[in-house]
Amino acid sequence: MSKVLTVTELTVYIKQLVDSDMLLSDIIVTGEISNFKAHTSGHIYFSLKDRDSVIKCVMFRTYNSRLKFRPEEGMRVIAAGYVSVYPQGGTYQLYVEDMQPDGTGALYLAFEQLKKKLESMGLFDVSRKKPIPALPRAIGVITSPTGAVIRDITNILNRRYPNNRVILYPSAVQGTDAPAQLIRGIKRFNELKNVDVIILARGGGSLEDLWAFNDEGLAMAIAGSEIPVISAVGHETDFSISDFVADLRAPTPSAAAELVIPEKRVIIDRLENYKKRLAGSLARKLTKERERMDKMAKSRCFRRPLDFINQKRQAIDSLDRNLALHGRALTERFRSQFRVAAGRLNALSPLTVLSRGYSVVRKEDGTIVRSVSGLEPGDRLIVKVADGEFAALHEKTISSMG
Repeated sequence: MSKVLTVTELTVYIKQLVDSDMLLSDIIVTGEISNFKAHTSGHIYFSLKDRDSVIKCVMFRTYNSRLKFRPEEGMRVIAAGYVSVYPQGGTYQLYVEDMQPDGTGALYLAFEQLKKKLESMGLFDVSRKKPIPALPRAIGVITSPTGAVIRDITNILNRRYPNNRVILYPSAVQGTDAPAQLIRGIKRFNELKNVDVIILARGGGSLEDLWAFNDEGLAMAIAGSEIPVISAVGHETDFSISDFVADLRAPTPSAAAELVIPEKRVIIDRLENYKKRLAGSLARKLTKERERMDKMAKSRCFRRPLDFINQKRQAIDSLDRNLALHGRALTERFRSQFRVAAGRLNALSPLTVLSRGYSVVRKEDGTIVRSVSGLEPGDRLIVKVADGEFAALHEKTISSMG
């Protein structure tokens, strides 16, 4: 039996199916712009069509503000984005995130493919990017020696931090020879280790003009550099592969010069501020310690240092006397207890009984004779008296108490 759904439920279900499709989540579409409308919100709405089909598209202001061209009715373009369903209209559409004129389509596709490849290799990860030195001793610049870029960089660096050291590696920044020269520049600085940071710079231009900075070999050289690399290629809206791989991207070459080194005046002001704070902290610390020393100097132990020792001496003498008295009392008590115990022991001693005329009689095997009934005529006996022992022979029993 078929399940009954509301329109909303059906639309949501279709949207979930479309959103879960990996192919539709990242797609590039070519076509001709039609029904182009620029909304007051800044978003643009249009359709892409070819000979047989048409698809609705939307490009929000966040993305279309980055476009380096103005889309027009009838223009052939390459649009990158994802497909999803617009629930309120019940239609599927292409949500465009980037767009290029179809005239640069081959280069743009190559750029996107290389970008995805290097990103999957982890070359864009933030964790692998090296920090830029706060105050580099020497700055390496790889750019054209005759262009305006090197003049702008050196002028800004000299203004911000006079007498800084800039080492130029001259290189082509456009054309088929440019990637190899740029790579040699990075490797040369790494071999000599004569700079703390490298600026890879070029002025603005078309996608074709900037293509040298989308070279895979150059990307690998930047990623393998032990020296941090700043990519400063084109204008603020231009992006190249070197921007993604570099340790820092500067929007323009001039911005790179401002990012690579702070203003000397700012550093001096900061140091002066630290100096004042340190001096103030040291003065407060000295004042506090001086007050503590004055307080200690006025204390009783420093005014009469032997007073404490003399008091302890008196206390020791008092303890010595108490110990002697306690020792004598304890000895006398133990002596009295010993005498009482000795008297009791003496009273119980069998020797005392023997001294009064009694004796102890035992047989030769050591058995004590306690009764005449245990004797037989002829038994040999040993008799112990107070001053010794003697042998006896039992002849007969004279009387018996039993």
